[in-house]
Amino acid sequence: MKKLLLTSLLLSFFFSFSQVPQLTNNTEISIITIGPGNLLNDSFGHNGFRVKNEYLDVVYDYGRYNFEDPNFYTNFAKGKLKYLMGAANTRDIIAYYKSQNRTIKEQVLNLNKDQKETLLNYLGNNYKPENRPYLYDFFYDNCATKMRDVAETVLNGNIKYNTPKVYKNETFRDLIQNNLYWNSWGSFGIDIALGSVIDKTASPREYMFLPENIFQFFEEASFKNTNKPIVKTSKILYAQDEPFEKDSFITSPIVILSLLSFGIVFITFKDNKNDKRSKWLDVILFTITGIIGLLLLLLWFATDHTATAYNYNLLWACPISLIALFQVSKSAPKRWFVSYLKFLVIMLCLMTMHWFIGVQVYAYALIPLLIALAVRYIYLIRFLTRKV
Repeated sequence: MKKLLLTSLLLSFFFSFSQVPQLTNNTEISIITIGPGNLLNDSFGHNGFRVKNEYLDVVYDYGRYNFEDPNFYTNFAKGKLKYLMGAANTRDIIAYYKSQNRTIKEQVLNLNKDQKETLLNYLGNNYKPENRPYLYDFFYDNCATKMRDVAETVLNGNIKYNTPKVYKNETFRDLIQNNLYWNSWGSFGIDIALGSVIDKTASPREYMFLPENIFQFFEEASFKNTNKPIVKTSKILYAQDEPFEKDSFITSPIVILSLLSFGIVFITFKDNKNDKRSKWLDVILFTITGIIGLLLLLLWFATDHTATAYNYNLLWACPISLIALFQVSKSAPKRWFVSYLKFLVIMLCLMTMHWFIGVQVYAYALIPLLIALAVRYIYLIRFLTRKV
């Protein structure tokens, strides 16, 4: 059944809505808000404009991308991914998201005839093939912010946002993690990949990068010149009937990393007892942390992703470790390698200080690994100092 719905929805994506929708006396324009889904890429919800009258019922949205683009994966990695405006029949949209058990809410906008016509012309023009692509940014230009920006453009800025009760002084990272289970691999990966730039407090306007917050802000918004509410009526088209199941705790980051960390500490204890060094373990640790550090460095400097800058996970995942690999496997490494180990311990201390003073928030599941790395590095410093 789900495959049939998905096929129907995909076909409707290519249905021609290129003509400007005709305005009638019964035309209603709404903002549709889709709740979070069960997959990581669905965790933050979705938005679209619904246009409904006696002749059509269509949802326009800004959340499409073309997997068949020959440069799709390259552009995704570089932060140059172009998203597309799309359109689909509302019945297909509703059926598809109901099949995913995702809440669907609708806010009918309180627009006059001229405002509706302006918005319809804007959507029709935006749907032309040459106008559909836009350079996506997760925080500043996405399917949610497009609702705000298009509405402001069409209404010439005649919108007053009255801060809703849901607004709190939270950082971008807080807002992301509010939609994720903290002990999931998605949450862990986001905390590793995104830098300290997302640890700043989001302003009320910046709050609207999330679809649910678009719903909340428009619910309280009004026209500046008349003080009338922007939203005429709100309703729930479908309510999620049961919460999504969390991933197994056994395979969660905190369990897996704790087991790995215990293994590192245990091997280090055995090495200390036997006055030896398990070089294979050090090769693995330096290789993995070095590769992770190199990837983080590339995300920071070699891409246009705004959220991956100033990522201080590099304090524990240092790319220089890949160079130090040439010394790791030696029984008697050079003196500078011991100095590098001391540097790594200092970086772990600096990372802890960063965490306490709020420069950057790190994944909680990292804690056992950071402790294990510190134990291993300190042991290596003591062991190699005696041998050099």
